[in-house]
This record gives sequence, C-alpha cells and structure tokens, in this order.
Amino acid sequence: MKFICYPNCTTCQKAKKWLDANGVAFDERHIKDEKPTLAELKVWHRQSGLPLKKFFNTSGLQYKELHLKDKLPTMSEAEQFKLLASDGMLVKRPLLVGDGFVLVGFKEEEWKARIL
Repeated sequence: MKFICYPNCTTCQKAKKWLDANGVAFDERHIKDEKPTLAELKVWHRQSGLPLKKFFNTSGLQYKELHLKDKLPTMSEAEQFKLLASDGMLVKRPLLVGDGFVLVGFKEEEWKARIL
C-alpha cells in the first residue's frame, strides 16, 4: 500500500502510528515533495467512490487563500483535477492507496473495516 502524507500533519502522524501499531506494511510518500499526478488522482478518485470535492484539503492555507470554497462549485471536473495536481498541499491527506481501493483522510473505523 501507498501511504501518502505530509509528515507535519498531526492526522497523518496519527494514521501512521495506527498503521504501524496494526502491522500494516506501506510505502510512505511525502505529498509536498512528490505531489500526486493528474493520472493518479483520476484513478484514485474513481477507486474511492467519493465526490471529487472530498479530495480537497479544505482546512489548508492554499484552499483558503485561493477562495476555493466559492470557486469549486463553478469549476469543471477537469479544472478541479488540474488544480489538485498542481499542488500536493491542496490534496486532503492522508491517502491510503491499496489494491483496488483508496481511503481519503484518516477515519480509524473506516480504515479498520477496509484493512484489518
């Protein structure tokens, strides 16, 4: 599995501790240093089954500075994907990418049901 995170993020730290405590093997990827590509985001979105807006880090500084709360509803899906691919800090984290599934954000019960 791929664990895509921002190491300074407390939710990512909590998720990593949970993965380690449960003996889950993963490859860690720093979302700012190695941002998700457009192609990856499209696959992950499809596998997650979530609305695309759930992939945005709504509590992040860039989200607020770019006034995305107001802009996203009028943007096309293609524009949203392009924006997400432009800056890893716009993407909600952590992301856990497994064989045929993607978990967005850390919700312990959801992760437990999917992984354990």
